[in-house]
Amino acid sequence: MKQIDIEKKLRKELDKERYRHTMGVMYTAASLAMAHGGDVEKAMIAGLLHDCAKCIPNDKKMQLCIKNKIEITPYEQRSPFLLHAKLGAYLAREQYGIKDLEILHAIKVHTTGAPYMNLLDKIIYIADYIEPNRDKAPDLPNVRVAAFQDLNETMKIILEDTLEYLKEGKGELDPMTMKAYEYFTRSNQEEE
Repeated sequence: MKQIDIEKKLRKELDKERYRHTMGVMYTAASLAMAHGGDVEKAMIAGLLHDCAKCIPNDKKMQLCIKNKIEITPYEQRSPFLLHAKLGAYLAREQYGIKDLEILHAIKVHTTGAPYMNLLDKIIYIADYIEPNRDKAPDLPNVRVAAFQDLNETMKIILEDTLEYLKEGKGELDPMTMKAYEYFTRSNQEEE
């Protein structure tokens, strides 16, 4: 499916705010790919599809995951909104015809992060956090600057902010987010 066709389909599938966010992520991902030597086209497609399952009601997300044998962790059972990442990767492949494993993986890990993220994974994770329509994250102007300088350091900063937010009782911590944070903290220390 061509990018323009994906955009048309998403415009029907997503609510207005989610579509606006999606377009922001797509363009931010393209900019980050240009800045860091990534594949711009892959970044745009992954950015475009990262939230393709976001507007599906949580109970239907669960049903679709069960029906399509997509693993649901105990944490995701308690927080089914997170399933949009795994389900989104599945839908990107099955409904949008995306066969590129790198794009599918970036969609799958864009919410929690993961250890050993590749360039595209980091670009989508960061673009989702810093896109121009976002305004609630702490220290966002500095995070946006950092994103164009050092992706690993930016991952660490965002994961730290996420953990801090969750510690304040605003959600439950997905173990994968902690693993990602430990990985990026360790790898950043090894570089110093």
